[in-house]
Amino acid sequence: MGWGYRKSIKIGPFRVDLSPRGVGHSFGNRRFNITRTPDGRKYVTVTLPGGFHVGKAIGKRSRYHHHY
Repeated sequence: MGWGYRKSIKIGPFRVDLSPRGVGHSFGNRRFNITRTPDGRKYVTVTLPGGFHVGKAIGKRSRYHHHY
């Protein structure tokens, strides 16, 4: 079993995530969210009533990324 650390700072509809891998950020609300991970991946997530959610990676991966 693995574990990690992540600190989130919420500023209105924006959230900044700090982790050992870097800084990620997201924008949205409970139903619709756009996220960029520390390694440059981008996701769109839509949450449906009842707790179901649908997510999709968008765009290309950042040109400058790290391999861990």
